[in-house]
Amino acid sequence: MPKVSIEDIRALRAETGAGVMDVKRALEDSSGSIEDARALLRERGLELSAKRSDRETGEGIIEAYVHPGRPLGAMLEIRCETDFVARTPEFTALAHDLVMHIAAMAPERVAEDETGDGQALLDQPWFRDTSRKVHEVVQDVEARVGERIQIARFSRYEI
Repeated sequence: MPKVSIEDIRALRAETGAGVMDVKRALEDSSGSIEDARALLRERGLELSAKRSDRETGEGIIEAYVHPGRPLGAMLEIRCETDFVARTPEFTALAHDLVMHIAAMAPERVAEDETGDGQALLDQPWFRDTSRKVHEVVQDVEARVGERIQIARFSRYEI
């Protein structure tokens, strides 16, 4: 196995939020390539996310956003498994970004399997980086916090 530098581990851990040993293993498995290690961490995070899909989400927060210059606002109910995770900076930042995304992008429903004509929130391009979808951003946070995250419902208001 190639020798992995502490600087690479720190940088990738800061970027992804993954655990130190997970980052070290990903760098070793990718022969020191940061790009390949990033892809491995994402893949492994998706696998863990799939394993958590049947867990109950009994905690969470309500996040609201009102646009300062327009009569526009949104509310979001986002759920997780424990109150500990509901208070983490990663979870609250995700909730805030999601409610801003809802205000800006006007989705009609949470997921594609729900009834409605408009675009589903989880399938929309992320408003901060259109190369990614909303569900990918949520999965990244799930991988960092180690719990299932569910967008329960949202409302968007505009006059």
